[in-house]
Amino acid sequence: MPATPRLPASDRRRQLLETALDFFSRKGFDGTTTKEIAAAAGVTEAIIFRHFPSKHALYTAVIDFHHEAGEFEGWLAQWKTHMDGNDDEGLIHAIISCVINTYRKDARVQRVLLFAALEGHELGLEHHRQRAYPIFELLSKYVARRQREGALLDCNPAAIIAAAAGMGTHFGMMTELFGFKTNADDSKVADTFTRIIMDGIRMKKTRAKSKARLATQRKQK
Repeated sequence: MPATPRLPASDRRRQLLETALDFFSRKGFDGTTTKEIAAAAGVTEAIIFRHFPSKHALYTAVIDFHHEAGEFEGWLAQWKTHMDGNDDEGLIHAIISCVINTYRKDARVQRVLLFAALEGHELGLEHHRQRAYPIFELLSKYVARRQREGALLDCNPAAIIAAAAGMGTHFGMMTELFGFKTNADDSKVADTFTRIIMDGIRMKKTRAKSKARLATQRKQK
């Protein structure tokens, strides 16, 4: 093997994560070896284990990849802004848009999670759940509060958040992983999904005010 270029530890770690993400997204955990990851990265397996104590540790780090990049923190800050302003529609739209964007930016992490489910890789799935549950609960509690305030219909708060995330997820999977061509702009799709959800969960008096506001805005254009 030719001499490996010396990289700062942080750069080497990122390179290994990128390489591992590519393999795990195409072959799953069981179908991937640290030996082939090392070969593709141009390093020895010892270098991998210097940064990650085991293949499992490397795998969970790959699942965390978008968290480490600060991407998820940015989404959460955006969602909290909508929640602080009681902007129900803005929150739903932001959730859907962010989920679709995960597929557009890099669908490999989503492929890794799908492989984990298909392989029954409970360690990887549990790690993902530990990351996702607190956010899911935060969003569900917000919906419950807005229901108590009379802004949203009294139905299962968790189901509302699941519907928003699920719409974005399914559309992303259809178009990015399964190859469906919709010829629809992602932002317009997010608009449509948001309208479908809000028309179903918003209290009638709030819905009427929103429609009147939209009608006024259209006249002013």
